[in-house]
Amino acid sequence: MPVNLKNKSLKTVIFDLDGTLIDSSSSIVASFKSAFLSCGITPIKSLNSDIIGPPLVEILEQLSGTSNKKILDNLSAEFKSHYDTYGYKNTIVYPGIVQMLTEVKKSGLKIYIATNKRIYPTQKIINLLKWSDFFEGIYALDSISPPALSKGRLLSTIMKNNNLAKENTVYVGDREDDKTASFFSNIDFIMACWGYDNKEELLDTVNVLSPLDLINKLLNIK
Repeated sequence: MPVNLKNKSLKTVIFDLDGTLIDSSSSIVASFKSAFLSCGITPIKSLNSDIIGPPLVEILEQLSGTSNKKILDNLSAEFKSHYDTYGYKNTIVYPGIVQMLTEVKKSGLKIYIATNKRIYPTQKIINLLKWSDFFEGIYALDSISPPALSKGRLLSTIMKNNNLAKENTVYVGDREDDKTASFFSNIDFIMACWGYDNKEELLDTVNVLSPLDLINKLLNIK
């Protein structure tokens, strides 16, 4: 579906978190390594930033090669213990992101977060970075009841609960999965090309190469 923002009256920007606003890849990978070591399990795939993006249990299934609930529960508990205590503190903010958020907020646009990361560490990261004032709302799959089954459904819930109009909203993310979620919820998508998904610019997508480019893009379609 081609994306055309020229005639859009922008009022709301929803951001992905990991790979878009922050780089938490090294801390997440370290927590996965700790979890597998603690459980005495050897992952069947390399532990690197390529695994980041999907919900936690989905990643653990891919890494362990099993759908055994007990094993996944143990791995999940070990990961959460390590990441929620130590890992989140090593979050890195991409260069230019604070300036971008400041300018976008100053312009009068409303800003939200929609992430696959659990809400508990998400809030810890937001508090650590002192970013609470930037956002009208911070949403994760497990922050609504019942939990959202996908990011696309999460975006739809954010739109509905906050009375956001699709013609006035864009979603900014760094992965093709984010693009799919955006199209599922029928809102336009902007690809942050500095994120985790090692890709060329995508066809039928608005691509931005840096947070500075994103400032210009968002403020020019406001």
